[in-house]
Amino acid sequence: MDDKRHRAGIAAVLSFVFNGLGQLYVGKIKQGLVIMAVSAYSMILIIVGAVFSGHWIISRIFSIWELIIGLALFVIGIIIACVVGIYSINDAYKEALK
Repeated sequence: MDDKRHRAGIAAVLSFVFNGLGQLYVGKIKQGLVIMAVSAYSMILIIVGAVFSGHWIISRIFSIWELIIGLALFVIGIIIACVVGIYSINDAYKEALK
């Protein structure tokens, strides 16, 4: 039992460090790669949202829609990153306990 808890702890820490890494550690390759892809997508949304918002703030050349779109993409990216991160840690821990 102690070995399972140790393995589960390592899986949770790996998923905390990089989403999906804990799933790879416990042998769920496909699920780990999907989680990594979704995490990468959310990071892209965060970066694009920050660029749109920053550009609007710096230049003020474009309409208010650029700021709204930028902030929306940024917030959506943050939400997806948080949800996927929490899911990844929890799932890696549970899978390692099996």
